[in-house]
Amino acid sequence: MSSVTLKNVSKKYDSKVVIDNIDLEIKDKEFVVLVGASGCGKSTILRMIAGLEEITGGDILIGDKKVNDIPPKDRDIAFVFQSYALYPHMTVRENIAFGLKMRKVPQTEIEKKVKEAAEILNLTEYLDRKPKQLSGGQRQRVALGRAIVRNPKVFLMDEPLSNLDAKLRVQMRAEIKKLHEKLQTTFIYVTHDQTEALTMGDRIVVLDKGVIQQVDTPEEIYNNPSNTFVAGFVGSPQMNFIEAEVEDGFAKFADVKVKLNNLPEKDKVIIGIRPEKAVCGGNIKFRSKVDMYELLGSEKIVYFNIGNSKCSAKLPPDYQIGDEIELSVKEEDIYLFDFETGRRI
Repeated sequence: MSSVTLKNVSKKYDSKVVIDNIDLEIKDKEFVVLVGASGCGKSTILRMIAGLEEITGGDILIGDKKVNDIPPKDRDIAFVFQSYALYPHMTVRENIAFGLKMRKVPQTEIEKKVKEAAEILNLTEYLDRKPKQLSGGQRQRVALGRAIVRNPKVFLMDEPLSNLDAKLRVQMRAEIKKLHEKLQTTFIYVTHDQTEALTMGDRIVVLDKGVIQQVDTPEEIYNNPSNTFVAGFVGSPQMNFIEAEVEDGFAKFADVKVKLNNLPEKDKVIIGIRPEKAVCGGNIKFRSKVDMYELLGSEKIVYFNIGNSKCSAKLPPDYQIGDEIELSVKEEDIYLFDFETGRRI
């Protein structure tokens, strides 16, 4: 069993709370992605699981074993760092084998494991090169190889693709997913990139200020966000949020007045609309002018204002700055959030 369980885990630096009593259960062989803005605590959680950071309270279990007081080297985990952390004076072969040599594994077994890892990661022809002779993607594969040969219960990855260019990141995302399917081991992956989270994770953990906001599949996170933070963080461009007044079962914003189900008996709500849903030929219509746009080839992300709210939509590429646009959305594509708490209604 290589499940990972966090029970009421907290972390404080002096009086500052970094992780606030979180509970999380990661199943055996699952690929879970921790995602959130910088400073939300995702890397701290990873380091606490690894034993590189002491916990202030709660328990961490790997399988059925509590590991609070077990040193990192005895937790049977492998950590892949953002910076690769390769030894520049060693060859690829020596870098991959280093951890095994430190554990005094027999040389024949080391050679076998290094060969297998190199084949899995397409590194066989680079085994005698030094890290400086490799590309960024190849260096990251060496770091992965060093983790693979350990045959750990859990792989921990802390933003491993952030130093790569955009094209290589896409390629490495696919390679890491294939690696997970091949190894059938628990992967816990940290990123600030919501595209990585959506494309890689079996489940996503969305964090904000040391608190878990939502844990679910990528589809559920995107389609059924629990609050405005999750809705705004996951999706590119982010969800449009429009303040609306509530009156006699109607929501009013700008020049629009619409009858919506589930409207609370409050003065205000926040309406959420995904940019790609603002052009769907629905019955709720609103007008605006193009303030600016971003060209994406076959379409543009067009920016405009609805009342005091800055909004965006994905439209055909023929719109220009200053053009009037009429957009519409279906009622079922509108999200309602509590104005005060941000929670989904």
